[in-house]
Parts: sequence; C-alpha cells; structure tokens
Amino acid sequence: MENSKQELRKEQILDAALRVIVRKGYDNSRMDDIVETSGLSKGAIYWYYKSKKEIYLSLVNYWVSRYSTPLNHIVENDKSASGQLQDLFQFFITQYEQDPNLFKAMVEFWALSGRDQDFHDKVQKVYSEFLELIKQIIEKGKQSGEFKNVDVLTTALSIMVNIEGIIWFTLFNGLGIGARTYIETITDFILSGLVKKT
Repeated sequence: MENSKQELRKEQILDAALRVIVRKGYDNSRMDDIVETSGLSKGAIYWYYKSKKEIYLSLVNYWVSRYSTPLNHIVENDKSASGQLQDLFQFFITQYEQDPNLFKAMVEFWALSGRDQDFHDKVQKVYSEFLELIKQIIEKGKQSGEFKNVDVLTTALSIMVNIEGIIWFTLFNGLGIGARTYIETITDFILSGLVKKT
C-alpha cells in the first residue's frame, strides 16, 4: 500500500513536470514550477527527486515503462509482420491524438541530448530498444517470406524516423494535412516498399 502511494506521488510529480516542460521548456523551468503545478509541497517533491534534471531523466523512464507493455504486445502477437507494423503506426498516432504533450516534450529531450551526456545516453538507450523492436518485426517478415530481402537495420531505422515525424506536427502547421493522414500515408508507402508482390 505504501509503495502504491509512493508511485502515485511520483506519477503526480512527473505529470506536472511534463506540463511544465511543454509550457516553459527545460531551461526556463524551475523546481518551483513543478511544485506549483503538482499541488504538492516542495518538501514532498524533494523527498523523491533532488533536482530538476533528476525529475526529467525519470520522466524518460516513465514513458518507457508506460509504452513498453503495449509495444511488446504488438511484437508478440500472432499477426503478420505487415499487421504488426500497421499496429505500431496506429499505436503512436493514437497516443499523439490522446496526448500530444508527450511528443512536444521529445523536442526538448532531443535538444538536451545534444548538450548533456546524461540525457544523450538515456534517450539513445530508449531509441536503441525501440529500434530492436522494429527489427524483430522486419526479421519476422523476411523469414516468413512476406517481406523483400531488405537490410533489416536500415529498414528499421527508416521506419523509426518516419514515426518520429509525428513530432513535426507538434511544432508546425500541417498545411491542411493532419498527423493521422501523414501516418496512414507513410504506412502505405513503407508497406508498398516492403511487401513482396504476389
């Protein structure tokens, strides 16, 4: 019960930190902003986290734990490799539509990764694990004969980069094209290039 209460408190702090970083950016945010947004006392925040940086590094872990189960489920289900890729794209566009703040915050983490080694290492690890997941789908498609004899790493990296393209829509006007239309079009392009013609 006590652990459950602690996890809820941490989640409350991390949700507040997400709102703050989206509103103010990392450099302009302060611990006081997170305290105010969370509705908790400063002492409660510092009980769990000693610094702003520690909170935001933990926020990356929070996302990973939140996404890992549904993503692994996609890879482990009995669908064809094409079906798994479609589910993967669908998962991310649904997450974007439900809460674009997660994707907006990634812009900050990309920027931080360029100038802070701890953030670089943390985000690099997340993307490496995501890349491995996509590689499993490509390997499955190749082994089943569903996909062409493509280079697995290059293909997986291309897919990952295209999924990350959703972040563009958090910053810029889509010129009449929504993020869902983008994802559906990219899904069709990628599958057209991967699937063997029958």
